Amino acid sequence: MPPAQSHLLRRGRFSEPGRIYLLTTITHQRRPLFSDLRYARLVIQQLRQSDIEQTCKSLAWVVMPDHLHWLIELQEVTLATLMRRLKSRTGIALRRAGVRDEPIWQPGYQDRALRREEDVRKVARYIVANPLRTGLASSVRLYPHWDAVWL
Repeated sequence: MPPAQSHLLRRGRFSEPGRIYLLTTITHQRRPLFSDLRYARLVIQQLRQSDIEQTCKSLAWVVMPDHLHWLIELQEVTLATLMRRLKSRTGIALRRAGVRDEPIWQPGYQDRALRREEDVRKVARYIVANPLRTGLASSVRLYPHWDAVWL
């Protein structure tokens, strides 16, 4: 297996408050931790905590068994700070719930800034349809770990 290249993802990364970003992060070794309803709900609580703290405005998200897609409007923090807080808090919550394997998340994350002219709702629909494309559900209504502000 080649050495981790997550540091390359940070090259050219820029955090712009008010900009919309699609963030993706993966569990360590793609372990399907979030197949467990309790663990998925703990991650969702921390996504909502980020909104409460006003570090971002969550527009859409889906928690998949081994990764997370999160469409946000960034507030007055950097992407690195937002993701560091999310991973830290979810790690603490999951440990308290009984997850013992180290670590929870792979290092780094992927981000994509949406262009101003992009259809944000189209991106949100793509995110919440992820369980359909992977065969986890036959309808979005049947998959419990997603949300979008337009619904």
